Amino acid sequence: MEYYFDAWFSLIHQLQPDAVIFSDAGPDTRWIGDEAGVAGSTCWSLFNRSNAVIGGTNPQYSQGGDPHGHDWVPAECDVSIRPGWFWHASQVPKSALELLDIYYKSAGRNCLLLLNVPPNSSGLISDEDIQALQEFKELRRSIFSNNLAEKGLLTASSIRGGNDNYQFSPYNVFEESIYTYWAPEEDQRDWVLYLDLQESVSFNVLQVQEPIHMGQRIIKFHLEILSGGRWKNVISATTVGYKRLLQFPTVQSQYLKLVIDMSRADPLISYMGLHMDRFSILSHASNTTSQIYVNGSQVLRQVPNKHSQTATV
Repeated sequence: MEYYFDAWFSLIHQLQPDAVIFSDAGPDTRWIGDEAGVAGSTCWSLFNRSNAVIGGTNPQYSQGGDPHGHDWVPAECDVSIRPGWFWHASQVPKSALELLDIYYKSAGRNCLLLLNVPPNSSGLISDEDIQALQEFKELRRSIFSNNLAEKGLLTASSIRGGNDNYQFSPYNVFEESIYTYWAPEEDQRDWVLYLDLQESVSFNVLQVQEPIHMGQRIIKFHLEILSGGRWKNVISATTVGYKRLLQFPTVQSQYLKLVIDMSRADPLISYMGLHMDRFSILSHASNTTSQIYVNGSQVLRQVPNKHSQTATV
């Protein structure tokens, strides 16, 4: 059977210019490749539509995107709150903790989260689904409403235009806006944000965002803390995009640094947050910096101090 996708998409955009069309080949958003709500740990919004065919795109390509892509096609994770897409009396919705785990692995990996909530046989959303959604909302509020970093003292390896240029100040990363951001000096290769929390703080979630209207740039980054007089890696990951949420075993420190290891262009950071998640249970997690994997991100062993000048920040 022949499908006239291009003609249909053209008509939809003509009649509804703001409509967002979703398939494994775009054109506006792309399917992540599963219906579990789980994105790849590396996820680029860039994509080559010429490499994708509706119904025949390589799932790995859909999950990861393409740092060399010519098209802007963000990934979308579709998943149902129930075992299937329709309501059945014999089934129960996912718990708030299950939804939170999906949130970390979708919205927390630079993806759109499309959560299906089917009406019941009366045409209404079931009370148990509503309760799960309300509890899910409360979990997110409890974890992310308090940025443990926002009262800290920030310095940067460089600031575009010099240290007195507030337009690109590192303190912009405490503002919840993609239109304000820290920018380093151009053509540098040392991209670090140093943070003094002014007291020892415990946390187990890192949130990082790029000003996505300026493009997706960061390829690889990691977080370090000062512990016992030595810098230790906490977690290392790839790609940030609109939002990256990283979970790791709880650590405690006053001093830390966010290091951008590799970037497609000068990296820009619009938001940085530290949070405490007291609800999630991480598999194979412990309060150490030994090498483990959490949600597809690598937690590294202790490493030598590469930026020792920050030990006295």
